[in-house]
Amino acid sequence: MRRDPWQAIADPTRRKIIEILTDQSMTISDIANRFDISRPAISKQLKILDESNLINITQEGRERTCSLTPEGLQEVHDWVLQYESFWMKKLDRLDDYLSK
Repeated sequence: MRRDPWQAIADPTRRKIIEILTDQSMTISDIANRFDISRPAISKQLKILDESNLINITQEGRERTCSLTPEGLQEVHDWVLQYESFWMKKLDRLDDYLSK
């Protein structure tokens, strides 16, 4: 099942998992140890991220390792990018106002 990346990033736990995985790949156990929720709850969150193509889960012996798939965030990035010029204009006007 392919999920929408917007659904994946809507949850703060999933956003935190994405943030954690930006630095390095981690096992599911290592990720779960960073949260105060059960391992099955973390597994559910990871499944949603995997189905959204935001992470990749690979089997390495007995452990499953998660790594970030940044291409999965491309749709979100493209949508946010269209508002960059809007905010830059606002900030430029604020800068002009404050300079006066």
